[in-house]
Amino acid sequence: MPILTDTIAMFPENLFDPGAVDPSDRRWWAIYTKSRQEKALARELACLKIPFYLPMVPRDHLIRGRRVRSQIPLFPGYVFLFGTDQERSRAMMTNRIAHVLLAENDSDLWRDLRQIHQLIGTDAPLTVERRLSPGQRVRVKSGAMEGIEGTVTARRGDCRLLVAVSLLQQGVSVAIDDYMLEPLD
Repeated sequence: MPILTDTIAMFPENLFDPGAVDPSDRRWWAIYTKSRQEKALARELACLKIPFYLPMVPRDHLIRGRRVRSQIPLFPGYVFLFGTDQERSRAMMTNRIAHVLLAENDSDLWRDLRQIHQLIGTDAPLTVERRLSPGQRVRVKSGAMEGIEGTVTARRGDCRLLVAVSLLQQGVSVAIDDYMLEPLD
């Protein structure tokens, strides 16, 4: 029997649908949490009805010989809040936040997070990439990842698509065949 209920990764569930949340006075904030507080903060934000996104991926563990699957944050320590200054202040009162980064360009962060959400939905194995280096910008032209834009990288001889969250200077990469990609000019 699980101790905690499943963590809500996004509120509202249609956060990345155009027009789902009124953006009039809302801003995107990257919230850096205190150690191992991402899921607890997500539960509290959902109870407070504050829009947020916590990208999570499954990870298998062996505990006492049993395989256990858990959801872990893709970017440890970060929860993305889409709210007003008042909602950000209410989130700060949870005492789970170390510091807050304001996104300079809301539409860029929204696009980056929407693409990360779409990649997670493909169930492809993802690798977190830090300290991004510039490379060829491409768009996936077919398959489950069609329309996702990123940068081509090479790792151990494999072609990988790197999708970045520029605010964090981090991203995720996924193995992909180069014939599925088209260059962006």
